[in-house]
Amino acid sequence: MGEKTFSELFIEKGLLLTACFSILIILVIVAFILIQGFPAFQDYGFLNFIFGMNWAPDSNQYGVFTMIVGSLEVTLLALVMAVPLSILCSIFMAEVARDNVRKFLQPVIQTLAGIPSVVYGFFGLIVLVPIIRNNFGGTGFSILTAAIILAIMILPTIISVSQDALRSVPKQFKEASLGLGATNWQTIRHIILPAALPGIVTAVILGMGRAIGETLAVIMVAGNVTQIPGSIFEPVRTLTSNIALEMGYATGLHYNALFATAVVLFIIIMILLLFTNWIQRKYKMDIGGGDL
Repeated sequence: MGEKTFSELFIEKGLLLTACFSILIILVIVAFILIQGFPAFQDYGFLNFIFGMNWAPDSNQYGVFTMIVGSLEVTLLALVMAVPLSILCSIFMAEVARDNVRKFLQPVIQTLAGIPSVVYGFFGLIVLVPIIRNNFGGTGFSILTAAIILAIMILPTIISVSQDALRSVPKQFKEASLGLGATNWQTIRHIILPAALPGIVTAVILGMGRAIGETLAVIMVAGNVTQIPGSIFEPVRTLTSNIALEMGYATGLHYNALFATAVVLFIIIMILLLFTNWIQRKYKMDIGGGDL
């Protein structure tokens, strides 16, 4: 008994140490980014940096507002396209599809998750860019092109996590609903889907993080023009693309400004995560309060 208690204590302390070490690594990374980016905020001004419309290192102008808008537009459009398709696919796989169909689709979705970003980028460059250019005008490098690529890239993440959330709903919920005379679709819509909603929100959060942090594929198809786009068919530059494109030759204040761009990206991600976590907690309280 004493040996078992010691083992449990050892495992508990080991897990606690691992968690603390992970938190320490995150804090070190955040501190490093803040320290490197602070000179740009100090020299150029935080508000000027955030709301500045011009990014011209040669003229000592560092404004990232156009890239903030570009990042948000690409990410939100990708979510608009990916979330409904992902949820419908996860519902089909968890509640409708036969076992042989599910066994076929599962590895296909996992394969999509394992494809490198550069392959998605080449697909967008060779296939999507000419299609959009020929049908909608412009160069084809646009918000829409980048959003389509990101939507495809985040599909596996949202589908997998949403499917797990749907299948984790207790079977008693479904059996009770069917026993009361509800159809299978009514049960899915009014019982299973609301009960799994917190897990689905988590899936959307993970997909959003993947989309807003993607760099290489977006660089290849977004056009990388620092402007406020007038439509989804115009090119943009995202925050991640800006860092990747210019970090290799940046020096001095330009170097610090790129780290400051990373700070802005970190702040945006934190705001989006806090907002989505608030929605998740709200639905959990609604479910706990018997709103189902």
